[in-house]
Amino acid sequence: MGFASRVREVTRSDHAAAEGMAYFDALLSGRLDRAGYTALTVQLFFVYETLEEAATEMRADPVAGPFVADELARLPALVADLTYLIGTDWPAHAAASAPTSEYRARLRDVAFTWPAGFVAHHYTRYLGDLSGGQMMRRTIQREYGLDGPGTRFYEFPGLEPRAFKQNYRHLLDTAPWDAVEQERFLDEVALAYRLNTAMLDDLGKVVA
Repeated sequence: MGFASRVREVTRSDHAAAEGMAYFDALLSGRLDRAGYTALTVQLFFVYETLEEAATEMRADPVAGPFVADELARLPALVADLTYLIGTDWPAHAAASAPTSEYRARLRDVAFTWPAGFVAHHYTRYLGDLSGGQMMRRTIQREYGLDGPGTRFYEFPGLEPRAFKQNYRHLLDTAPWDAVEQERFLDEVALAYRLNTAMLDDLGKVVA
């Protein structure tokens, strides 16, 4: 089993747990109002603001750099979505929740200086976006009356997901990490899932 396949197997239960969160269930079944959907977009902005700042720093790293792709950048799409959903003054109405702030703090601790740590968080966020994003986009557009604007986060123009994910798996398989570093990577991926789940759990407090 290659390392990429091992990562996928080890994280399968974490991924399923995130999908089963009360917030996601309410979101994808149309039980939230548009503000409830917008709340997720706000929190994602703060996560990606930090992660993509780290990507700028890691672009020149010989190991982490190849994982960085301009086509993945989510910040422009998130800004466009928030401008549409809230208005041009959206920054005045946006604040990171406590779990999101903890998530960002962990990114600050590891994603700017530890290549494998950066890739662990990069993998957790972007591969999830590519794998489930199209399904989520269609569902959210249908349930919340959105068509393009408001759901740009889930669009990846100029990127073919299947080919991209295949290349990403190749990068994981060939990353020059020994067994100890691979275990550290897997531990960080697990932590990234827990941080994301805590963020979603906090959002789920609005679900009746």
